Amino acid sequence: MTVKRMAAENTSSVTEFILVGLTEQSELQIPFFIVFLGFYVVTAVGNLGLITLIGLNSHLHIPMYFFLLNLSFIDFSYSTTLTPKMLVGFVLRKNIISYAGCMTQFFFFCFFVFSESYILSAMAYDRYVAICKPLLYRVTMSPQVCSYLLSGVYGMGVFGAVAHMGNLQFITFCADNIINHYMCDIIPLLELSCNSSFINLLVVFVVVTIGIGVPIVTIFISYGFILSSILHISSKEGRSKAFSTCTSHIIVVSLFFGSGAFMYLKPPSSLPLAQGKVSSVFYTAVVPMLNPLIYSLRNKDVKIALKKTLSRKVFL
Repeated sequence: MTVKRMAAENTSSVTEFILVGLTEQSELQIPFFIVFLGFYVVTAVGNLGLITLIGLNSHLHIPMYFFLLNLSFIDFSYSTTLTPKMLVGFVLRKNIISYAGCMTQFFFFCFFVFSESYILSAMAYDRYVAICKPLLYRVTMSPQVCSYLLSGVYGMGVFGAVAHMGNLQFITFCADNIINHYMCDIIPLLELSCNSSFINLLVVFVVVTIGIGVPIVTIFISYGFILSSILHISSKEGRSKAFSTCTSHIIVVSLFFGSGAFMYLKPPSSLPLAQGKVSSVFYTAVVPMLNPLIYSLRNKDVKIALKKTLSRKVFL
């Protein structure tokens, strides 16, 4: 069912929404515009650059970087889904988004956030196989297996988006169309509805738990086995080398799931709106910007690939 059809079938009298934005203080609008424009430029250059780097260097064509390429694609995509509209809100007095536009933004936001959760768990599984079963790594993480894992990642993205959209289809929006946020998100939308109930919030909690809880459990189990294997390595150098391959992933996982869980795995009444906006900014604007920097600055293979690519360009 398309977003437009879903919009048409909803008995809501609302045809458009007004996004309040990150702040209503006029003196902060231009400084925020400059800051978040800078964030978006760094996000776009960093993630697209990492995708290009992995594509151009054959020694990076292994499962770990296959998943990293998709992580960069997801980060760039969901940042692009949200940030341009947020930037518009800093320069316009009234940031209007149509009902269909709001539902479309929300659908793709859910799709990419769920996909990111599961791509991070797939990356944790890849590190588990590489460290705990190194002799079977090529067989276990074959191209076919990687394709299956990636299909599961995007399949869960579709599930998360459809589940949340289905939840919204059962609510009605009346006269109030002002969303006190910089994007169309599930909690602000439920607060605007005339007939949302405990069931709608319960569905949100269950879907988010599947989107955040299941990947977190997978990641914890993977790192439990990884830690056990590292502790059994006799040499200090070997332990350090094994752990260093996981540090970038651990940092990224902590940033993403920490801010996401803080935002969604709490009752809406217990989280002040200002804190909710800050948490949203962190995982929608800051985390996608930091991910390529973390993997570039802490990864020896990526540094070597970058030097080779730059030297190749200089030579040409």
